[in-house]
Amino acid sequence: MISSTRSSSASGGLPRALEGRCVNRSMLTSRFHNREFRAMERPRFLPNRSFPSYAYLPGKSPHPVRDPGGHSYGVQPVFVSTSLASEEFAWGQDLFNHGYYWEAHEAWEGLWQIATKGSPLRAFVKALILLAATGVKIREGKRIPAMRHAGRAGALLRGLEPARHDRFSKVLGIQTGLLADRAEATAAAIPASRMIAHGQPEPVFDFILGDA
Repeated sequence: MISSTRSSSASGGLPRALEGRCVNRSMLTSRFHNREFRAMERPRFLPNRSFPSYAYLPGKSPHPVRDPGGHSYGVQPVFVSTSLASEEFAWGQDLFNHGYYWEAHEAWEGLWQIATKGSPLRAFVKALILLAATGVKIREGKRIPAMRHAGRAGALLRGLEPARHDRFSKVLGIQTGLLADRAEATAAAIPASRMIAHGQPEPVFDFILGDA
């Protein structure tokens, strides 16, 4: 599912994944401008599960699990399965869609760790983790790492054949190839992070993951 959001600044160059392809830079740039977004427009998959008390940014807030003041300090790990229908996968989608990027990374990390090495599932989850990491770097104002993470995510998604891995597209509500396009467009024109209240979540992408 795709929805328009907000502004960003264009990058100085295209990522390698876009080289040799027909890309209109002005269209990529304008795609990230003239956007308006309200968090309430984004779906919830687990509406009865409360969001963390803040969206963690390194060096800006207490570390969620290491600091006694962290929002998840002392919370016991949950059971993780390799099913994309699992609660933890959906929780990662909720966190990502609503701008809790570090937390989304953590939610998906367990699934990535137990997925078979070299499997399409592991590559798919790694791509989502990289998109979440991109969100963190965008919010930190670290443009180069954000471009790198988004480009790597696009490459992993591009390597998943839609016909063979249709389940990935179904759970996201968007074809993996189209999400790869979005990741590569993000790498080409990094969205700008707004100055918002400390600890508040901030969605920075022009797409959401999944249809509620």
